[in-house]
Amino acid sequence: MTHFAHSRLFQCFGVLSTSRLSLSAALAGSAFALAACSFGPNGEPPAMPQPVHYGAGAQPAETVPAQGVRQQFVVGAKPVPEWWKLYRSEALNALVDEGLRNSPTLAATEKSLAAAREQLRAQIGSSLLPTIDAGGQATRNRALAIPEFGSNTFLYNIFVGQLQAHYTIDLFGAARLADTALAARVNVQAYQLDAARRALAANIVSAAITSAALRAQIDTTERLVTLANDQARDTQRRYVLGAVSHADQLSAQQSAASLSASLPGLRQQWLTTRHALAVLLGRTPDAAPDDLELARLHLPEQVPVVVPSELLRARPDIQAADAALKAAAAEVGVATAQMYPSLSLSASMGQGGFSWPAALSGAGAIWSIGASLSQPLFHGGALVAQRRAAMDTYDAAVSQYKQTVLAAFQNVADTLAAIGHDAQALDAANTAARAAQGIFDESSGRYRLGAVPVSSTRTSEQQWRNAQLDEIRYMSARLTDTAALFQAMGNPPVEAGESRASSRASEVKPGNPN
Repeated sequence: MTHFAHSRLFQCFGVLSTSRLSLSAALAGSAFALAACSFGPNGEPPAMPQPVHYGAGAQPAETVPAQGVRQQFVVGAKPVPEWWKLYRSEALNALVDEGLRNSPTLAATEKSLAAAREQLRAQIGSSLLPTIDAGGQATRNRALAIPEFGSNTFLYNIFVGQLQAHYTIDLFGAARLADTALAARVNVQAYQLDAARRALAANIVSAAITSAALRAQIDTTERLVTLANDQARDTQRRYVLGAVSHADQLSAQQSAASLSASLPGLRQQWLTTRHALAVLLGRTPDAAPDDLELARLHLPEQVPVVVPSELLRARPDIQAADAALKAAAAEVGVATAQMYPSLSLSASMGQGGFSWPAALSGAGAIWSIGASLSQPLFHGGALVAQRRAAMDTYDAAVSQYKQTVLAAFQNVADTLAAIGHDAQALDAANTAARAAQGIFDESSGRYRLGAVPVSSTRTSEQQWRNAQLDEIRYMSARLTDTAALFQAMGNPPVEAGESRASSRASEVKPGNPN
């Protein structure tokens, strides 16, 4: 046993006087005392700061009213599981349901989790229960002759059938800790599946909103292109008549061409978004769904803001980091337990003989029973290095947990700020659009009375359409940022006695092979 192993053993239960105790009694006493001795960290996550509010400034209770909707931030509320239904769009609900049902990526993640659970069951069964195997053997052998007994060789048969049992006693918890580590790794995959499911729903909602907004922008831009082309033709006629300069005529052409050049890029963004949405739903790009009507999506008026202490329990990414931390702690225990003795028991019974009648008779009964004890003495420093590596991995998991929590706080802070700024920008854009529409309406009325030329009406409509574009962009940003905040809040924490079918992170625990 290495010096470290000896000192660790002394720290756990003191020096045992093996001169007065038998080896078996010493091992039993050691195992009993080590039951209360920890071989590694306890795996509890480090204490994290609890900010008074997420962002650099205090979070307002509500946003400014934009398009008649004032969003309220409900501090302390629980996350909403199926938050996309708050948009009150049956078409959007159908898209999310289809994606959650048909996504190949999600299906692959679910199967990977199922495989990990089966591997855990296999490891628990092989490490905590004895193994029993049945075997049979029939051989014909030729042995060299013994000169003193003659020159002929010996031909003989051997028939053996037996049951063999083997069991390794987990004296110092190496197998139990290994099972605990693997169970925690399975939990990591379960929480990652939960996060993938929520991310898929958020991506579908975001893609559907973005596609609808791009379609609306294309329609508005096409109208602007038509107006610019009409303006360019009028300016060309007026230039021919000498009413405007050549520079005015070229400027009108340039404006029309620039607007026309912006359309292919918008159409490309729109098609790319539709193709991405189709793949998220498990479809081929040519089967992309029809666009939603942006105006028929209802902005949720109340959004939950989970307090930071509850966010640690609600976010799947934080829960996954917590499970990874527990796995790393258990692996430190495994590396430590490997420095201590290992005791194995074996037994076999069966029938054997040089002929079938002899093998099946009472005289052919064979059996064996034994125990083996091994204690690492010298492994070239490998065991100590493995434990140091496990400790470094654990320290890395602690740092990763801290970073995950800080990133989650930042995610919520950024999204809350974005929603507030979206409301302000949309309110200003909506005011500008309504004012521009009023100007256009007045100009159209005056044109019908013959008080202003058609070019004046066309110019006022261009101003209105440009203001509409800004309003569409900010409306889309407000809708998608609201979806991002719902997704950032995570899942409602699972309370004692409850279960969540979507995760079932602790479905398999060490000690339960079934």
